[in-house]
Amino acid sequence: MFARLTFISIKPESVADLKKIYNEEVIPVVRNQKGNIGIWLMEPTNSDDEFVSLTEWVSETEANAYESSGTYRTLVDKLKDKYKNKPVLKTYNVAESKIVVSM
Repeated sequence: MFARLTFISIKPESVADLKKIYNEEVIPVVRNQKGNIGIWLMEPTNSDDEFVSLTEWVSETEANAYESSGTYRTLVDKLKDKYKNKPVLKTYNVAESKIVVSM
């Protein structure tokens, strides 16, 4: 699997708008992309920290196709007037691991 994380610093007065646009416009588009496994918006517990958009993909190939299609840029631009700073995209290979839950 492959993950893309976009770190987003949002103006405090724009947090509600970010959540609305993300949930109503971004999530439906990303979920319909070939190879997308999931999408989440992580809200910081410390208001000084960044929001993180996490998308998970079957492979790097599908993630790259999503970005090269221009869809990622279009979605990021929907929020451009809400940013404090330009968003930062980081990508990761998801390492296989076994999760052990003890009760």
